[in-house]
Amino acid sequence: MASPALSAAGFAAALPRWCAGVHRAAPELNELDGRLGDADLGATLDKCATLVEQALPELAGAPLDAMLRRCAQACAKASGSSFGTLLTVALMTAAKRCAGSEALARSDLAALLGEIVDTLAARGGASLGDKTVLDSLHAVRQALAEAPEGAALRPIACDAAQAALDAFRDRPNRIGRARMFADKTIGMDDPGMVALLRMAQSL
Repeated sequence: MASPALSAAGFAAALPRWCAGVHRAAPELNELDGRLGDADLGATLDKCATLVEQALPELAGAPLDAMLRRCAQACAKASGSSFGTLLTVALMTAAKRCAGSEALARSDLAALLGEIVDTLAARGGASLGDKTVLDSLHAVRQALAEAPEGAALRPIACDAAQAALDAFRDRPNRIGRARMFADKTIGMDDPGMVALLRMAQSL
């Protein structure tokens, strides 16, 4: 039987790595966000990671949905970038989907990412093709759905997130503060897409 793509034990083990990766990426994300927005994306996610780290002792032995919900609550306390709100919503969506489940298979994880994309689109008003983190999440979802059983998921997710970043680099941002820069955003990486890539790499 193939190992689950997402389990309570796996999630608990990944959280410290995720936090460390977010801390490392914070200066880069602030710099990227400063070109298109308020230069606070890295600072917001850095605070999210710090609050998650503070909650780690509470998560030992907790069910998967409870861990996801607690992380969402931690991220909700971080102010600043709207990305923090989207991260909170994504984690809460995952918590609801995982209620009563000890683990998710790869196909279930891909379905969950699709649900998260739909939820975030409804919450934030973005659509696929707008050059946002939704495009990266959608690419990762597709890659996971098409991956063979037993394939290592981290490189699949990282490759998909990188491919999305590369594909959208020469397109304009179409939503948020970045859209005000219109064609000047062509050739620039979207900070949220970079954030998702760095998160995937940290895992």
